Amino acid sequence: MSRLKAIREQKNLTQEELSEKSKISVRTIQRIESGTEPKGHTLRALAQTLEIEESLLLQKETTISAEIEEIKTEATEESETLNYSSIKMINLSSLLFVVVPPLNILAPFLIMLIMKQRNSLTKQIISLQMFWTAMAPIVFMLGIFLKLGKEFTLILMILIVLSNVFMILRNTAEIDRKNKLYFKLKFSML
Repeated sequence: MSRLKAIREQKNLTQEELSEKSKISVRTIQRIESGTEPKGHTLRALAQTLEIEESLLLQKETTISAEIEEIKTEATEESETLNYSSIKMINLSSLLFVVVPPLNILAPFLIMLIMKQRNSLTKQIISLQMFWTAMAPIVFMLGIFLKLGKEFTLILMILIVLSNVFMILRNTAEIDRKNKLYFKLKFSML
């Protein structure tokens, strides 16, 4: 089996579908699959259409099979190692130290390492706590600079803490129901 054919079949595409998407003729795809090495525009177009690096189309078949198998193994390992009850516990551990911001990051981080739950969900939980810890003092300082009084400052402090409690509890409920986070960042700080 040729390199292109293996990748094309991995992506569940027929020769005609690949031809239509890449704007490369079916005959050219057939030639490449029978052993002709793709070059120039053809190589770039096929690599871009298949969302792979050009070098993958030029590698030997055994290398491609090994890489595809490695990707499958990594995906399977990550899905197998997700223990959602542990992830909920990691998330809830932030509640214990909600009024002591550095510890609301440290506690879930240590539990994540101890329980060996270093995955995208736990990284997002810790990243969210890091972001909240960075933003809470900024919001608090803005409240002080507005000089709206001591009562307002106290209410603001309570609201800041309650916002974190709400985020933690809402994420825990979402992990329980849908195995994902309700509040998450579009980036990870870990």
